[in-house]
Amino acid sequence: MPKEHVDTRNLQVRDIPQQHDSLQAISDNVTLVVTQAFGPGGDNLVGFSDVKFNGYPAVTLLLRTPDGREGLVHLSPIHGDKRKTGFIDITPGTRCELLCPVTRRPLDRLGPVDDGSGATYYALYLTPKLSRGHAVAVTDIWDHFHSRIVDDEAVISYWAQTHAL
Repeated sequence: MPKEHVDTRNLQVRDIPQQHDSLQAISDNVTLVVTQAFGPGGDNLVGFSDVKFNGYPAVTLLLRTPDGREGLVHLSPIHGDKRKTGFIDITPGTRCELLCPVTRRPLDRLGPVDDGSGATYYALYLTPKLSRGHAVAVTDIWDHFHSRIVDDEAVISYWAQTHAL
């Protein structure tokens, strides 16, 4: 029997990516629900309050406005769902400081949003390892709906939005 040729120069061996419990598909239409999201100190911000959206616990952040007002805002954990409750009396376009409601530490900065708005992405980590390669990137501009989900270093939320299933 002939020996099969293996191109060892271009062979790449990788571990099977670990499945994360932080993202959960709820239908065949690629609906993503964030089931855990960690702040900069490793605290889980999903279920911090008793607020729920469609039965799923909210992601809670502490927001501070430039005029010094602050309060808890509860975000829908369903990616793409714009619903939020709590401290929402904020003028659209206001740049807010995004803080962990447990430690009051600012969320970790990821970088600028490339849409000309001047918004910046901040991290809600999907695992307790606090890796930027596994995060929900939220922006600091009120009512600027431009979040992204990054998992295994890939922007999966962008892929889901641009590929019809």
